[in-house]
Amino acid sequence: MRVIGPSFEIITPIDREAVYRHIELCGRVCYKSEGNIGEGSAERLIKSMLARGHESPIEHYSISVRVICDRGVSHEWVRHRVASYSQESTRYCNYAKDKFGGEITFIKPEKLSEGTPEYEAWARAMENAERSYFELLDMGVTPETARSVLPNSLKTEFICTMNLREWRHFFALRTAPAAHPDMRAVACPLYEKFKELLPVFFEEGER
Repeated sequence: MRVIGPSFEIITPIDREAVYRHIELCGRVCYKSEGNIGEGSAERLIKSMLARGHESPIEHYSISVRVICDRGVSHEWVRHRVASYSQESTRYCNYAKDKFGGEITFIKPEKLSEGTPEYEAWARAMENAERSYFELLDMGVTPETARSVLPNSLKTEFICTMNLREWRHFFALRTAPAAHPDMRAVACPLYEKFKELLPVFFEEGER
């Protein structure tokens, strides 16, 4: 058994000025103001559009992120429907194979601290799930059936692609204090990275 934390990787190359210029051009078509494109005009226009709630032009740029989290978090994440997903399949992945190290990887819950009785109880449950999964495989059960004993803490990996408008919506919901702690554990640092890369779209205050 292996226990890790959540992580992410933005896999779309980001050229800030190129993104700003692209969105500016899309937005200026609405006003037929392409003649106003100049030094610093992209950021000014984007700020103006967002302040007025005119967000449809920012749908014209999408970003893909590779996410590693638990299955419970992924079930919440994929409810964002204006997106594309490619996810590790528990039907076709056999975790007894060498490419998985012959073990199952779990994501540690954010609110459990190693060395505590609560963590030890969780870890025992994960060990039992792993043992049952491998026993079923040894009995000739297929991975798609054996997966039924695997818990929400199972590590999963997926690629998520959203346009900038949907990323803003995602962060508004999933970094909020009421969001699930395990979701916030990956969404909050991802939000900070988006703010660093494309601040004009994500600078509307801290979550």
